[in-house]
Amino acid sequence: MAIEGKSEDRPGRIRLGMVGGGRDAFIGGVHRIASRIDDHFELAAGCFSSTPEKSRASGADLGLPEDRVYGDFVAMAKREARLKAGIEAVAIVTPNHMHFAAAREFLKRGIHVICDKPLTSSLADAKKLARLAEASDALFVLTHNYTGYPMVRQAREMVAAGDLGVVRVVQVEYAQDWLTEATEATGQKQASWRTDPARSGAGGSTGDIGTHAFNLASFVTGLRLESLSADLHTFVAGRRLDDNAHVMLRFEGGARGMLWSSQVAPGNENTLRLRVYGSKGGLEWAQEDPNYLWFTPFGEPKRLITRAGAGSGTAAGRVSRVPPGHPEGYLEGFATIYAEAARAIQARRAGRPVDPEVLHPTVQDGLQGVALVDACVRSSKRNGAWVTLAL
Repeated sequence: MAIEGKSEDRPGRIRLGMVGGGRDAFIGGVHRIASRIDDHFELAAGCFSSTPEKSRASGADLGLPEDRVYGDFVAMAKREARLKAGIEAVAIVTPNHMHFAAAREFLKRGIHVICDKPLTSSLADAKKLARLAEASDALFVLTHNYTGYPMVRQAREMVAAGDLGVVRVVQVEYAQDWLTEATEATGQKQASWRTDPARSGAGGSTGDIGTHAFNLASFVTGLRLESLSADLHTFVAGRRLDDNAHVMLRFEGGARGMLWSSQVAPGNENTLRLRVYGSKGGLEWAQEDPNYLWFTPFGEPKRLITRAGAGSGTAAGRVSRVPPGHPEGYLEGFATIYAEAARAIQARRAGRPVDPEVLHPTVQDGLQGVALVDACVRSSKRNGAWVTLAL
């Protein structure tokens, strides 16, 4: 079992900035916790709100000096790039519509970007950002945090090793119930922007959680999507974006799949599940029980593989932190993405190649996710017609 954050792996903390994530923001706090779990990063600066007063107050809450707290991210990017001890990386944790503009400012100044998902609110911006990131000397990391779970890494390793044979069927679902009623009408901040096309983009449940499900399926199986047929629906009256989606998937090579995303499924808090079936066996994993992976070789009883126990391999071990029987979950999975980003940044510092074991979602993964949303919307408008991703 590997233990993260060993001193020999950490030649000085990485100076981290943050855009968004101020007072009352949920995901900003998650990013800050995740960045510190393995002690690779130190928060050094931030523009925490579009309101300068709130940004200053948030910076004070976090103990930052006044001159490292900014009223807008453009000023932050310009000044931090000039400072001798300016930030080396920035976490972008704003609503979706701000990702492109913020990431652009830091990328063009050579500052590494760690961006929340989805990549952008529109496919046009996603394509532009992908080109910018590919042309930049800076790294771009997307926080699809579920790829950081040890048993997700284990599943990926088993698929790649051929333990399932040829993959035939992929089923992935992400169901929640928090938008079963018109929560956005109450002024709840998270619901308000996630159901607003101007801030969220063209997808509701598809953009918010469907992209997570799609990324998980792609990460584990290594399959590339060939085409899809989508039925998007909005059940809550007055809501402007989908709150439920059923999507059929056809992958290159012949595999078939189904994706369900819903935020109106009572009884589901955060039910992300993946099932993969091949010619030799199947795998099942559930996010709410993340330390267990079920493997069934064809014609044999189910086998339980645990995070740090018998049956788990090196891919799970290198991102496990605590002994067997102690659960690791959401924050640790998020921290794995930050730890992998740190390893890549440290390699850049040292002028050496990044270890091929280092895995994190990239700008291309983000582009695939936004293209998925675009394709789902196009397909659903055409009564479920089969469409390809517009890449």
